[in-house]
Amino acid sequence: MKKLIASVLLLICFCTTYSQKSYVFFGSYTPDTTAEGIYVYELDTINGKLSKITSINNILNPSYLSVSNDGRFLYTCTESKTPNAGSVSSFKFNPQEKSLTFINSQKTNGENPVYLSLDQKEKWLIDANYTGSSLSVFPLAEDGKINPIVQHIPFTEGSINPERQKSSHIHSVFFSPDNDYIIAPDLGADKIRIFPFDTNKKEPLDTQNTSFIKTIPGSGPRHFAFHPNKKWGYSIEEIAGAISAYTIEKGQLNLIERTKIQSKKEVTDFGSAEILISPDGKFLYVSNRGMENNIAIYSIEKNGSLKNAGTQSSLGIHPRNFAISPSGKFLIVANMNSESVIVFKRDSKTGLLKKTSKLKLKNISCVKIKTI
Repeated sequence: MKKLIASVLLLICFCTTYSQKSYVFFGSYTPDTTAEGIYVYELDTINGKLSKITSINNILNPSYLSVSNDGRFLYTCTESKTPNAGSVSSFKFNPQEKSLTFINSQKTNGENPVYLSLDQKEKWLIDANYTGSSLSVFPLAEDGKINPIVQHIPFTEGSINPERQKSSHIHSVFFSPDNDYIIAPDLGADKIRIFPFDTNKKEPLDTQNTSFIKTIPGSGPRHFAFHPNKKWGYSIEEIAGAISAYTIEKGQLNLIERTKIQSKKEVTDFGSAEILISPDGKFLYVSNRGMENNIAIYSIEKNGSLKNAGTQSSLGIHPRNFAISPSGKFLIVANMNSESVIVFKRDSKTGLLKKTSKLKLKNISCVKIKTI
């Protein structure tokens, strides 16, 4: 009996020591470097409550984040919305010590970095510079350090909207699931740009064989989401407030359908922002700012098309970004202009959302969730 009790206690100790925890990383627009800019919270996966782990200041406008697969390293756009500046920075996260430590920064050679992505092997970091539109490519060291830029690719042409599209604006960048190409929505040019990618080359983006697809004039493609089946992709159009669904084959996109997001009334700049797919591939979510301030919810049909499943108020103003937990149980949205973060619980059968908790944080522009 004593041996049995000892074995049970050992098992409990092992499970407690090695149980995974879910962490939520928030990036923000900081009014000055003395303000907290990056926050880390732990997510209670039972009740959806958030508990602060750590934060960091002395960093200017860490507006967008990307987290390594193991959660050890955090990469962020820095000096966003700063005239004649732009950089990317890396940090080391230690959940045991509850610490976030600065590693280094590199200049992007492009103004206003707004999005950055890691390739599937985490050897490369690419950022999208919105102002003075360009892509910047950085090799990564094993210790999380960002090495100097090896490629900087600028774009110039605009489109028909005189206020928003006088020139190109690369708004995001995504690595394909097979790591063979990248997709970069260009809001200013109404294009989704596609570059072949080779992780083993010194300059991994193939600029000689780049291609693009043209979107509806004035639509303003902003972000993109790959479906877990790797056969479909979805683009959210910020200006028009529409979702374009595509089949994907060997880096080529072919339109399935274009779905207009339901609106309270017609507007010239809809303000759609983020687009994400639930881990089970059954539902697609889009945040809408402007007059809407909501999350539009769609079920994904067997052919990749979308069917409206409902709309949920973001319970705040300007839901710039949101994230879905790896388990698919929670959706966390940041209402940047009302200084509120809302945790919703997802119904896995209907896709609908129900508020579980609220947190007050200033100027939050990005949310990432990682289970470690």
